[in-house]
Amino acid sequence: MTSQVNERRLEKLKTITAESCNTKGPESTCARNTKNYHTSAAVETYVKRMSLSSREKSKVEVLRKKTAESAASNPPAATVKPYPRPSDRLNPKTINPFSDPLRQQSIFAAAYSKREIPCRLFHGSVSHRLQWDQPPETVCFDPLLITLAEGLRETKHPYTFVAKEGFKELLEIENAAEKAIPLVPKVVPKLKAALAHSDVEVFERGLCALVQLSAVVGPAVNSHLKHLLTSLSKGLMDKKLKQPITEALQRLEQHGGKESLAIIKSKIPTYCSIYT
Repeated sequence: MTSQVNERRLEKLKTITAESCNTKGPESTCARNTKNYHTSAAVETYVKRMSLSSREKSKVEVLRKKTAESAASNPPAATVKPYPRPSDRLNPKTINPFSDPLRQQSIFAAAYSKREIPCRLFHGSVSHRLQWDQPPETVCFDPLLITLAEGLRETKHPYTFVAKEGFKELLEIENAAEKAIPLVPKVVPKLKAALAHSDVEVFERGLCALVQLSAVVGPAVNSHLKHLLTSLSKGLMDKKLKQPITEALQRLEQHGGKESLAIIKSKIPTYCSIYT
């Protein structure tokens, strides 16, 4: 259709050019013929350009239609997550030393970078351990115990190891109960956040820390159990977590006494007491 329109324009322009050749004027016949030749050549060039541009537009439209049809008929395939490899446990996620230092860090990572946590990871030939800048007995629990509980949610090495081992070793010192009991209301929200985390390893670290805290402070945890048992109740639905959660509940009952049993039964009615 476009080519027919262009041909009609070309014929019309040639007719106008021929009529202008027959008109009389002061110019000579040779000059008029030369002028008309150039005019007709320019007209033909213009028409050819118009026809080429129209063809290119039609090609682009056809390509767009084909692309849209192929995209509609072939939806993107869902990404499949690969299975974890056995070697992943030997190569945990570590912090990137070349990352942007201005990037926002977590509370625990920022405290570790500023050396506000008086212990560091010591790489042994067989296993890792913590190296304290000063004896843990002389360390002030507030705010160190709260910061270590906050670090239980970390997912990168060495933060995961430092938070877990630091929390454990700090509660193992002599007279730890006297220092830890006043901080229970501040530590429990951190443990609750770890137990509500989607990462299974973070959940397990939070569960271990809760049992360790209960063993030290005893019934002081009972008044805060309601805030923690919701996450434990959800975790019981997972077959892999059912056994460790059940054992943790038994330890909580053992350390918290009869009062803790009533609280556990109110949130998890299927729980069986260790004394029955």
